[in-house]
Amino acid sequence: MNIRGIPARVGALLVLILAVADPAPSHAQSETGTVRGKVLAATANVGVAGAQVFLAGTTIGTLTDAEGGYSLSGVPAGERIVTVRLIGYRETSRSVTVTAGQTVTLDFTVERTAVRIEETIEETIVTGVAAATPEAAPPFTVLRGPSSISASVRAMSLARPFHNTDHNTESYARIEENDFWLVSASPLSTFSIDVDRASYANVRRFIQSGTKPPVDAVRIEEMINYFPYAWDVWDVEAGDHPFQLLTEVWDAPWKPEHRLVRVGLRAPAVETEHLPPSNLVFLLDVSGSMNWPDKLPLLKKAFALLVDQLRPQDQVAIVVYAGAAGLVLPSTPGNRRGKILEAVERLEAGGSTAGGAGIALAYDVARTHFIEGGNNRVILATDGDFNVGASSDGEMVRLIEEERDSGIFLTVLGFGTGNLKDSKMEQIADHGNGNFHYVDGLLEARKVLVEEMGGTLFTVAKDVKLQVEFNPARAAAYRLIGYENRLLADEDFNDDTKDAGELGAGHTVTALYEVVPAGLPVPRGVDPLRYESTAGPQPPVETAPGAFEDELLYVKVRYKDPDGSESRLLAHAVADRSRSPSRSFRFAAAVAGFGMLLRDSPHAGRFTPDDVISLAEGGRGDDPRGYRGEFIRLVEAARDLDLLGTAAEEGDQR
Repeated sequence: MNIRGIPARVGALLVLILAVADPAPSHAQSETGTVRGKVLAATANVGVAGAQVFLAGTTIGTLTDAEGGYSLSGVPAGERIVTVRLIGYRETSRSVTVTAGQTVTLDFTVERTAVRIEETIEETIVTGVAAATPEAAPPFTVLRGPSSISASVRAMSLARPFHNTDHNTESYARIEENDFWLVSASPLSTFSIDVDRASYANVRRFIQSGTKPPVDAVRIEEMINYFPYAWDVWDVEAGDHPFQLLTEVWDAPWKPEHRLVRVGLRAPAVETEHLPPSNLVFLLDVSGSMNWPDKLPLLKKAFALLVDQLRPQDQVAIVVYAGAAGLVLPSTPGNRRGKILEAVERLEAGGSTAGGAGIALAYDVARTHFIEGGNNRVILATDGDFNVGASSDGEMVRLIEEERDSGIFLTVLGFGTGNLKDSKMEQIADHGNGNFHYVDGLLEARKVLVEEMGGTLFTVAKDVKLQVEFNPARAAAYRLIGYENRLLADEDFNDDTKDAGELGAGHTVTALYEVVPAGLPVPRGVDPLRYESTAGPQPPVETAPGAFEDELLYVKVRYKDPDGSESRLLAHAVADRSRSPSRSFRFAAAVAGFGMLLRDSPHAGRFTPDDVISLAEGGRGDDPRGYRGEFIRLVEAARDLDLLGTAAEEGDQR
């Protein structure tokens, strides 16, 4: 295929998101039809899962299922162009005639393609002003001139405008990667759970634009927890607890002589119709910095998806902030969709950003319409660029902390590129009994606000903390992979006044520990202690010596009910037995390995992108939404673009 001069060989590196163009003109139901079919791989004639299929020039699109099937409904009648796009395959477009009220079948066969990084192409793509109608031209302009493929790919994100990288002001909190701790000195590891998923979507955005993400943008725990996991066997069933606990022990893929331990929590999903009534306050940033297609226009489309899920018993209010904060929609029943969407559509970007005033007003509205036993939540959508009123990270955190005891939770949605304030938004969410997501396109908006609505909006347990005690008879040292900004002091575990993470309906949480078995040398030359440590709790005096000799570690979980003030305890001992891992464990380990490569971690050793791909393929399993397949293609793209550098070689030298 060849769209406006784009060579087909670039198709392997095109992005996996829907183009955020103006939607096609509205049509009555009788003037639309349906296009459905399959996307098959040319070499094996099998279905290709996770491929993006969309109607050119519109926001009508979907992902193929596990068998490669797709269905596009609401397609305007007439001659239309349907495109299939997938990293690692040649982009393919076909024409189809749609008849009103009928279904037409359109199958695709896509070919694998390889791209040589040193090749050059004759066109550079930059976003520009779209044609008057979506059918007339794609939303970009072609400029001729030689450029490298990586430069072209960076400019080819059809869902995002071109930003001047010379004025990039994105900010990320510094992360000091967790190192090994001697069990003899520090037998306890304590941290707050994290259900944020923003880092993975943001990392994906960088790679799809042909750029290696900043090291501090890579939060490995958020990358791991982006993916849903199906767990069949549980160490501790939920019982009267709102979640289940699972542990697994395996040999670390990047260092087989070490153990890799998985600790997992899973809260059962709740169907939307069974969720308690919601009191939602949308807090929308309409400042001048939001005046980009991937910010306020995308925000409007994203919230339209959420509004479609609301029920008559739900209440919605809209607060906006720019130079000042204001209420643009008083609390309104969720079935008044037309009124809610009309208020959203009227929004325009302009002015400075009075974020502090907006947050204060939003919480005031939420308190006024508080629902006892319901889901009371502020949903903040912004690029994080606060610059008027309370704007420093410390001021914003203190403002949020003052509000979190009111029983009102917080969801933060980040939008846009160029001036994304990731560090500020993450802190606000963490300190406001909330969660943080980055929305880079309509597919991610649908994942967060539709598919995972229960977990995003309904909390089943708050202040969830984990504490792991390692047995010195079995473990010499350990390191927690990720969670660097979620670490707690050991004494915080039993302190119910200490804030921690929230667990939503349907959420899964995975934490991975790399453990050095007793008798093996501890990496990076940590000297043994001269004096035996007395740190940590001691076993009861009546305990017989060797009573716990088969245990590798002991896991404890503390949490509070959403409206509770006293914590509850769940605990489980883990035996030192390495077993064949579940598919979920394999996949989580692959994501962790990829994160270490992106961070140039010395702990990655000789682990390579091909090792990540092989491990992820072995853990792919059932992938109905194509998320795991997309991850594999993302790793392939990062490898082919040489974004991972020479981490393995560097790791050997450190």
